[in-house]
Amino acid sequence: MALGSCHRPSRSGTMRIAVIGGGVIGLTTAYALVRQGHQVELIEKRNQVAMETSFANGGQLSYRYVSPLADAGVPLQALGWMLKGDHAPLRFRPRMSMQQWRWCVRFLLACRRSTNKRNGAHLLRLALHSQQVLRDWREQDGLDGFAWRANGKLVIYRSRASLDKATAGLGNDGNQRLLDALECTAIEPALLPLADDLQGGIYSPGDEVADCHLFCQRLLQKLGQSPNFHLHCGQTVSKLRREHGRVRSVVLGHEELAVDHVVIAAGAASVALLRPLGIELPIYPLKGYSLTLPLRDQAGIPDTNVTDYDNKVVYARLGDKLRVAAMVDIGGWDSSLDQGRINMLQNLASKTFPAAGDYRSAEQWAGLRPATPEGTPLLGATGIDNLWLNVGHGSLGFTLACGSADALCGLIGEQRPAVALDGLTLAS
Repeated sequence: MALGSCHRPSRSGTMRIAVIGGGVIGLTTAYALVRQGHQVELIEKRNQVAMETSFANGGQLSYRYVSPLADAGVPLQALGWMLKGDHAPLRFRPRMSMQQWRWCVRFLLACRRSTNKRNGAHLLRLALHSQQVLRDWREQDGLDGFAWRANGKLVIYRSRASLDKATAGLGNDGNQRLLDALECTAIEPALLPLADDLQGGIYSPGDEVADCHLFCQRLLQKLGQSPNFHLHCGQTVSKLRREHGRVRSVVLGHEELAVDHVVIAAGAASVALLRPLGIELPIYPLKGYSLTLPLRDQAGIPDTNVTDYDNKVVYARLGDKLRVAAMVDIGGWDSSLDQGRINMLQNLASKTFPAAGDYRSAEQWAGLRPATPEGTPLLGATGIDNLWLNVGHGSLGFTLACGSADALCGLIGEQRPAVALDGLTLAS
């Protein structure tokens, strides 16, 4: 089936647009632009798309639960976590890096309740738009086959203090419900063995789940049906050639692509890519880990998305597999596995849902989430006329991808974006 047409036709006509980065952000951007009738050159340095941060992320489409990591109380918590080593949800490893320290200072400045609330509102606005865009693509384009389900999300709290803090920030729109421990187990029977350890939970019935890597593969299949799409895999951008205040071409080794616009969607690698142009992105990689477990006992695993708030672990059922994801390491650009962190994740998961299977045989993964200190992505203009950003989504890349792509598509087409981008731009 061909791609559906964009609801808002461009006033700028067909343009040749290079999208740099073949993860979920770059692929959704390419998809939105091709839907609008543009010619897209998607550039990915790996030999296949979606092999880094998009490969084995948490899988939860958490449209209602989008609170940034930076919040009041986090610095004090982090000091306690530093004493726990591999057992800490957040681990900080200082480096001789001005980039790391600048990021950390901005993160600390953002750890205020008022800042968290404001940035959370920006994220919620974009997330709800993203949910609508994905719905449109599924219904209008027949986009399927990526283990999507509308199964809701349940955040469980083992600590009364954590539950009280979450309750204080709960909205009154009816889309999130405060539950006691018994109600949590009624929503998700797999939690029954934990009932005595739970203080309560917050349930968001409208949240969803999907396999991000499969989603990227399906997008690529759809894009491949369009004559306006060209994929450049296994190629690294060596230079963005700039003339007269615009990017005129993208240099790939011995090949040079003349372009009308360029979109940077290369995750953490976007920092080094833009530095030669004098653009410093406040992005640092936050390393996360996951396990993917083939299911042994379907009755013993959650059907609802579950987030164990106090342990900072998320659980998502993806077809016949369980995805378990957790932890934040602030300590460099290395995406290799840390066995101590993996052992911790195996231990936590086996105690929470022991009937799911043998966690020691699960597929192990680590990836770098490109995050801004405030937790909000950077969308839109860079200060160079035809160079655009779609970066810095942190742990919410899958959740925000479709909405971010649609908003950027509108900007490039010289239209007002369908969602306000206040607080979501480089100038914010």
